[in-house]
Amino acid sequence: MAWRIRPDGLEVRVRVTPRGGRDAIDGVEALSDGKSVLKVRVRAVPEDGAANEGVRRLLAKALKVPASAVSLETGATARLKTFVISGEGEALAAAFAALTGRTDP
Repeated sequence: MAWRIRPDGLEVRVRVTPRGGRDAIDGVEALSDGKSVLKVRVRAVPEDGAANEGVRRLLAKALKVPASAVSLETGATARLKTFVISGEGEALAAAFAALTGRTDP
């Protein structure tokens, strides 16, 4: 599952492509270990947290929540990251399902 509902919102596993040419959510991808991640690309370079900030703002914009509701939980220097989005988990999960065309998280 690329995302998981938590009591305080939604946890999302993300695979980031910095310097991706555009800011976009490219869908859900299965990794070699069988885990699913949300594929995200951002224009920002992976220096001084710029790519992390780009992903944070992209997720906030896509879900129509304030940027302050999105926080990086793990993976600050890795391609695989976990973000937490504060809010109503069910509604956020439904929004991700609509964005990605996936009914299963």
